[in-house]
Amino acid sequence: MEFKAFKMDGLGNDFIIIDQRSQSIDLNKQQIIKICDRNFIGCDQLIYIKKNRKIDAGLEFYNSDGSQSGACGNGTRCVAYFLSKEKNKKEITVWTTSGNLKSTIISVNEVETEIGEPKLNWDQIPLSQNINTKNLGLKLTDNDGKEFIGGIAVNVGNPHVVFFLENIKNFNLEKQGPEIENNNMFPDKCNLTLAEKINKNLIKVRVWERGAGLTKACGTAACATAVAANLDNLSNSRTEIEFSLGKLIINIDKKNSIHMKGPVSNIKEIKINL
Repeated sequence: MEFKAFKMDGLGNDFIIIDQRSQSIDLNKQQIIKICDRNFIGCDQLIYIKKNRKIDAGLEFYNSDGSQSGACGNGTRCVAYFLSKEKNKKEITVWTTSGNLKSTIISVNEVETEIGEPKLNWDQIPLSQNINTKNLGLKLTDNDGKEFIGGIAVNVGNPHVVFFLENIKNFNLEKQGPEIENNNMFPDKCNLTLAEKINKNLIKVRVWERGAGLTKACGTAACATAVAANLDNLSNSRTEIEFSLGKLIINIDKKNSIHMKGPVSNIKEIKINL
């Protein structure tokens, strides 16, 4: 089976995009895993673009382990840019399982997406029990053996846990990421972000994504970090979230809706042969 797809990324957070509007491609879990494998083609997530009669398109997101994801901020920005080229317009609205998301093309290769209001209650994250979402009591251990207890839970289309730490490089995220992701506290698993506040306008992060592992960037993690920082008065309503390859700008408006702005790559057409 050979078919056309597209590859894009936002700050290195990369995606294979399959347009189901123009071709009948419906992959099974093992085929998704194979495409996402970096020994084959490789990406953090696979995205389907689907027909939608009311708005520009519908989106479905799949992680590299084949599981479905409710939201993907950078992926949404990338597809919005893709659709803007096709439709020759600067505002794009897409359906996701987490709701409709509106994106605006700011300039060449720069897109802003409104993610909406965060969910903060324990049953909205969701957690397996009613506990304080501002301090989950989870444990991380740095490379020197020092323990840190905490974790702030935020849902921005998918569940996130954010730890604010002094030196995020001093943690083995490949080991502790899957431990937190698969903790019994999270019935739907979770993403883990290690955040280091530089000042009220800048936070550096490292991310472990559920179903994908270590990624160079994660849009919803940036949003969750900004929300968590805002809750603890660690940041302003407009915050820059810095990943290894660049920054996303997160703005929380007066209605508590999250806006995420940042770069996207050019669109590369590829052929996939399974």
